[in-house]
Amino acid sequence: MEKFVINGGKPLKGEVLISGAKNAAVAILPAVMLAESSCIIENLPQISDVAAILRVMKHLGAEIRMINKTTVEIDPSHINSFIVTKEMSESMRASSYFLGALLGRLKRARVAPPGGCNFGVRPLDQHIKGFEILGAKMAIENGMLDGRAATLKGASIYLDVVSVGATINIMLAAVKAKGLTVIENAAKEPHIVDLANFLNSMGANIMGAGTSTIKIRGVDKLSGVTYSIIPDQIEAGTYMAAAVATKGDVLVNNVTPKHLESIIAKLREMGAEIQEFDEAVRVTMRTRPKKCNVKTMPHPGFPTDMQPQIATVLTVADGTSIVTEGVWDSRFRYIDQLTLMGANVQVDGRTAVIAGVKELTPAPVEAVDLRAGAAMIIAGLMSKGITEIHNVIYIDRGYENIVEKFSRLGADIKRVTVLDDNVVYKQA
Repeated sequence: MEKFVINGGKPLKGEVLISGAKNAAVAILPAVMLAESSCIIENLPQISDVAAILRVMKHLGAEIRMINKTTVEIDPSHINSFIVTKEMSESMRASSYFLGALLGRLKRARVAPPGGCNFGVRPLDQHIKGFEILGAKMAIENGMLDGRAATLKGASIYLDVVSVGATINIMLAAVKAKGLTVIENAAKEPHIVDLANFLNSMGANIMGAGTSTIKIRGVDKLSGVTYSIIPDQIEAGTYMAAAVATKGDVLVNNVTPKHLESIIAKLREMGAEIQEFDEAVRVTMRTRPKKCNVKTMPHPGFPTDMQPQIATVLTVADGTSIVTEGVWDSRFRYIDQLTLMGANVQVDGRTAVIAGVKELTPAPVEAVDLRAGAAMIIAGLMSKGITEIHNVIYIDRGYENIVEKFSRLGADIKRVTVLDDNVVYKQA
């Protein structure tokens, strides 16, 4: 078991390099299985979700070769299995993408329901609807999602709700289907555009990614390519929020500023000074944050994956802020942890009313999911004294070398291994 120990109250200063996007990586890696030859994927984040995806691909028959820490070569030509077991899928939400990728490659898939963070019901009904319209027969057998098709044929698919996961899965299944597939009410997130760019670089014919209507004309064959994943907008936003929370001055490198527009707008509203460069943003905060109302929405709205981080900063804002969750039913479970640190927050369904206090106080807290874990780090960094964060396995799912990166910005943060009554400090 591991925990983070933070001695907070110090402003963050310096530069941080943002890794490849988690949400793009976990879609692009399964997409490699649609190719007939090897792909080299660059700017791959070193996170546990990526490691889990690669383990599944190896089990299915792909040959995996790590070229360096952030570059992998994958040869999918020997994939010979269509089964992803519960043990393989329970640690990550993105295991559902193997449904679309395996149906696209083998016309056969049997995948256990995905795991990952728990913040509300996240059904796969829109995924299944899309597969069935394309011609697959879907069923649940022995707790596994089972799909099979003699052939997949292009069709018009209207998503009842904007779903990133369903958009990605249907793209994976449709890219080699016969004819034209049109996905309407599609999600527009940057990682969907990145997936489309990757598939197109392999020879796919996808138009409209980044808009609400995506058109996919099926092709017979996809070839291996070398491709670099986009920077992670949520990792970038997390460090930007931490700079604001600690009254710091941080240059965030390797970003696409356009992907950060909604985050930048809210941080500026809170009083931050933000300079935008071609591939970097500089965040400077000199005063207590101002109150601010935030509502999460599908892209290009404020991202739900930044909601816990921004809400944490607002716990010390001057005035009362209202944060509304417009995507998930239950993403405020972390509020109990902030309350332990002195935050004044009232939650009513999808709305949190945050009355700013002057400062948070240290306390032992828990990471209840990936982004909530990042929020707890921010809370620890801006409170004076020792904060311990438990259950950090969630944080490792989506943040590469987070202890090292915060340490380089001047944070006093350590990863600690707890073995019974013995505590062993790992090097930061």
